[in-house]
Amino acid sequence: MVLSRYYRLMKSDDYSHSAALLERVGRLLTTEAHAEGLLPVHWEALRYLQHANRFSMTAAALTTYLGLTKGTVSQTLKALETKGLVKKRVNSKDRRSNTLSLTAKGRKLLSRDPLISTVHALERLGSSQHSALADGLEALLSARLAAQDRQAFGQCRDCRYFARQHADGQPHYCQLLKEPIATSEASAICFEQIPA
Repeated sequence: MVLSRYYRLMKSDDYSHSAALLERVGRLLTTEAHAEGLLPVHWEALRYLQHANRFSMTAAALTTYLGLTKGTVSQTLKALETKGLVKKRVNSKDRRSNTLSLTAKGRKLLSRDPLISTVHALERLGSSQHSALADGLEALLSARLAAQDRQAFGQCRDCRYFARQHADGQPHYCQLLKEPIATSEASAICFEQIPA
């Protein structure tokens, strides 16, 4: 009774109502993310590693992406390594850092990602409703990240340093890191990405 009155009051202020709805969806997602003996942050780390490019598979990049402390991310990675979902290896180009990767077990677990139920709910929206929601959420995320002076982590193909069909690429090229970019990497998220 009190909750429904609260939402009716919130509805009179569309922005507060939208924020409350977003919070409620977030709580549902967080509750579902306690699946498979993992914490929500564990799932976020696994998803990040699934979608990050080779330049962004480090604890430092993951720390920046999640907006958490180094210690929290270190503990997260330790738990994921202990469960056999993530492995670390010394970076061949910079021996002071480690490169992270998903194990076969980690990739298999992501096929049971609790976020999939939300993906199915989104698929039931009409295309125009989904498109408007996606555009709105992207704008909201950008505004919140900018307000906190945090990095956005976009896709390689949308970066100012991404060169399509570059002569030195295979077929693309990162002009910042001076590295070829495969077609499969073009849609990966990057720590270095600056929107074009």
